[in-house]
Amino acid sequence: MNGSHDSHGPHGSVLSVNVGRARPVPCTDAPSGTTGIDKRPVDGPVRVAPAGPPGLAGSGVSGDTVCDLRFHGGADRAVYAFAREDLDDWQRELNRTPANGSFGENLTTLGLDLRHALIGERWRVGPDAVLEVTGGRIPCRTFAGWLGEKGWVRRFTRAASPGAMLRVLEAGDVSAGDRITVVHRPDHDVTVSRLFRAVTTERETLPDVLVAAPWMEREQLEIAQQYTAKYAAGNGR
Repeated sequence: MNGSHDSHGPHGSVLSVNVGRARPVPCTDAPSGTTGIDKRPVDGPVRVAPAGPPGLAGSGVSGDTVCDLRFHGGADRAVYAFAREDLDDWQRELNRTPANGSFGENLTTLGLDLRHALIGERWRVGPDAVLEVTGGRIPCRTFAGWLGEKGWVRRFTRAASPGAMLRVLEAGDVSAGDRITVVHRPDHDVTVSRLFRAVTTERETLPDVLVAAPWMEREQLEIAQQYTAKYAAGNGR
């Protein structure tokens, strides 16, 4: 394994664990016409476990529903975390207080700067669960429609604070109040925010983020690989 282990690394905590049930909405491209984006905090421990293959498996969080397996769920998007600090930053622009889970996140975190989490960084959450950062959330029509904010995809993209998608390496029960400790950081400098900017607004930097390819979630990896294959020979941008 590249990088180093540090059981006393940066740490934060789980403010809430949030799960969603399928509900019909007009703002989704899912064939079912439903979404699980309406995630609400739950009491007590919630089992978090590795998810199955992308396109076939849903969430890694027990009780959480994934309605469109084309773009959500699966091993590399098993859990989604968003920082309470980032929700608070949006509060001023949205002129309302976003509730924990309102951005569709499974874990609302406190005390970790998710923008600067490295792709491949590993967290121990609670006593047993180990999660690995795979990328950030790319905003979609469902997310925009759910929040009901004009120009939301553009605004969310401009902020480049997309939260962290995670795969589950070791299963465990996770509860509100659990400690999150960064136990491993790989030997590269590709952060969640840097990868997000590369796949959205700074595509000329895509070849540089492929150093994190072994850990990246599937869509962003594909974007980076296709761009690099097309332009690596100096054919322009």
